[in-house]
This record gives sequence, C-alpha cells and structure tokens, in this order.
Amino acid sequence: MTFKTIASLTVAASIAATSLFGGEIQGRGASFPGPLYKAWISEYNAKTGEKVNYTPTGSGDGIKSIKKRMVDFAGSDKPLKPKSLKKNKLYMFPTVVGSIVLAYNIPGIKDGDLKLSEKAIAGIFSGKIAYWDDKEITTVNPDLKLPHEKITVAVRADKSGTTYNFTYYLSKIDSTDFKASKKPNWKGNVVAGKSNAGVSANIEQTKYSIGYIEYSYKQKLGLAAAQVQNKAGAYILPTLKSFQDAAKYAKWTPDNDFYALIAYPDGKSSYPIVAATFILLPQEKTDTNKKVTKFFDFAYQNGDKIATDLGYVPLPKETKDMIRKYWADKGIK
Repeated sequence: MTFKTIASLTVAASIAATSLFGGEIQGRGASFPGPLYKAWISEYNAKTGEKVNYTPTGSGDGIKSIKKRMVDFAGSDKPLKPKSLKKNKLYMFPTVVGSIVLAYNIPGIKDGDLKLSEKAIAGIFSGKIAYWDDKEITTVNPDLKLPHEKITVAVRADKSGTTYNFTYYLSKIDSTDFKASKKPNWKGNVVAGKSNAGVSANIEQTKYSIGYIEYSYKQKLGLAAAQVQNKAGAYILPTLKSFQDAAKYAKWTPDNDFYALIAYPDGKSSYPIVAATFILLPQEKTDTNKKVTKFFDFAYQNGDKIATDLGYVPLPKETKDMIRKYWADKGIK
C-alpha cells in the first residue's frame, strides 16, 4: 500500500468520523451520576433531537480527559479547587447530589437490617475488623445472626470521585487511618473493580462482601445496604428523604466555582455519606460550552423527577439560578 493510498484512507476515515459525531457533544468521567446522565440524555434527545454522549469512565479519567481537551465536557465527583481550575483553564459547576451506600452480600441478612457504627465502618475499611461476627458489629446488631466469615471489601480499582468522597467521609470519622484520596492504598481482604458498576458486580457475586457504591446502582441490582450511623449518632437508612435532609446543608457559591465537599453533614435525620457531582468545561471552547450548558439547563428544568426516581437529589432552585448566572457571566449561556 502506497503512502498516497494510506493518506487517502486516513482522510476518508476522518471525514466519516466527523460526519458520525460532528453534531454530538462528547463527555466522559464520573460513574457516580452515570445512570442519571444516561436518562437525561435520552429525554433531551427525545425532546430536542440533539445528541449528547457520556461515557462513565470514572472521575480520574474525566479530569485527565478534559485537561488534555479530549472531550467537550467531563464529569467529576471530586471538585477541583479554584487554583487547579485556573491552572488548567477550566470552569466548574455542580449538577446533582447523590449518596454513597454501603452495600453488602451476607446470606440471610436482608436489605436495611444491618446497622454499622462509625467504628465498625472505619474498622472494616482499614482492615482492622476482619470477620462479620466482630463484637464492634454484633453489639449494635443483637438480633442478627452474623457469621464467622471473613469480610471481603469491594473497592474501586480506578481513580474515583466516589472513592474520594467516601474516603473524605472516612477521614472525618477516623483521621488516623484515612485521608481523602481518589485511589488509596486499601488494606485487608480487598477485591477491586472499575467504576461503580464494577464494584456493584463484585458485591453481587461475592458472598460476605461489602463495598461503597452510588445509591442508584444498589437500586438497579437490588443489593442490600446498611443503616449507617450519622454525625448525630442515629442509624439512618439510605432513602431519598434522608439524602434530601443531608443535601440541605450544602453551601454553594460561584465565587469559588461552586467548590464544596458535603459528606458527613449535620442533622439528626441526615444520611451521612452524600456527595455532589460536577461538570468541567474548557474555558476557550465558548461555542461548544454553550451547547453543553444548554443540555444541562434542559436537565435542570425538566430532569428533577428523573433524578428523584433514581435516588438523586436535584439542586435547589436558588443554586440552579446561581449556576445560570455563572454561565452568563462566563459568556457560555
């Protein structure tokens, strides 16, 4: 094959790719909001005919991809600090609040029956508690027959915003053994999977396992999830109401590009492991950014029911209005 032939084929392939994806906004990143973005995209396409593609590859990949300008927008559950946004010439805004549940696979123990104290959670994920019948677990579960079986801890294999928010929570309940990280060095009997879907699958397939996943993945697979002790000492089931009670403590401001970590909130009825998820945009791509914000504005206006049906908490109206003004001030609305 001659160089001229190769060049011709390359040009043809490039034209075909442009024809196929030219009108489609491309995004990738956080798997935490993946089910919701999929539903929003379907609704947007049905109502407007416009196409958006989002691949839930994980927050680490999303951040890397947007820094290299490989996509039009990126999703990240780990918010970037203003200094990092400025360095990489990025805009950032939140889209929704979700929750991280502790899903488990213990034969005979039903959904919501297991209670986990802060000490038990810290012990399990630090590797210091190795068996399900450890007294730190059985003391608060006197009516459950917990087996003398080794605990398998399901974690993320990739750099993950879900992991960052979960380890941020862990650092609040045990600052000695944990610090916030997208990819920590887990100890104990660990099995790792990529994305929330991979961790969910490992829990589903592994008896006597426990892991941290976004709530909608638990719902989709019908996994059991624990009652978790909150900041006030109460044991809280993961429900939309308890997520909403937690989300109201979030403090947003456009002055720092909406940077906020909201895990471990106050409130007697708050579920203790919640997180916002964010969108990252390249500052220089004004026209494309307007297409992206048009999609998310549609989602803000029409997607609240879809979000709540999947177990996410929509942003308050005042926060959405702040984000719209932020877009307008940046010239991307």
